[in-house]
Amino acid sequence: MTKQTLIFDMDGTLFKTDTVLLSALDKTFDCLRSVDEWEGGTPIEKYLDIMGVPLPEVWRNLLPMHEEALHEKVNRMFHVHLFQEIRNGSGELYPGILELLEEQSKEYRIFIASNGLNSYLLEIVNCFTLDSLLSGVYSIERCPSGRKEDLVKIILEENEISSAIMVGDRSSDIKAGKENGLYTVGCAWGFASEGELDEADIIINSTSELESVLRKQRVQP
Repeated sequence: MTKQTLIFDMDGTLFKTDTVLLSALDKTFDCLRSVDEWEGGTPIEKYLDIMGVPLPEVWRNLLPMHEEALHEKVNRMFHVHLFQEIRNGSGELYPGILELLEEQSKEYRIFIASNGLNSYLLEIVNCFTLDSLLSGVYSIERCPSGRKEDLVKIILEENEISSAIMVGDRSSDIKAGKENGLYTVGCAWGFASEGELDEADIIINSTSELESVLRKQRVQP
């Protein structure tokens, strides 16, 4: 029997990004403060508000008065600190996620579709030994348009998938699923603001609820 397909977002859906992001972002802005490129506190709340958008947009929002060349330098610096936090064991998956992936990988092909860099995604996959549970990890770097809708389309086309379930915590995940004709599941435990997931086919509050959804929603291959 052909396995059915699940497509997950990473940050705020599987991975508790704030467990590594806050420290990495603070260290990055410490570096900026040390060379007089930034004054004041680290804009952590602003980052959390836009979590999940493509990285160029992140730095345009956090550093609107700085040139793109500095944005690129800061992005590299930020990822060095981010990787250190992950390798040091600071990162966490959301409760029940590992068990969910282990169980559902028996029945589903599982893909990741993320706005994060491929190197960042692989750090997480390696840290939690997820490789054997996943059929593919797709970074926005693979998508020239930078649109998550197009990234999901690439997953579907490259793997000859006609239907799937899209699971994510931001409106961009729901939009990506809807535009590709997928059943969409909004995760309320992530970074979505109130009402942001209203367009999802269903909104869940725990991994046990997702297991229930998967039992009821069988996507035809």
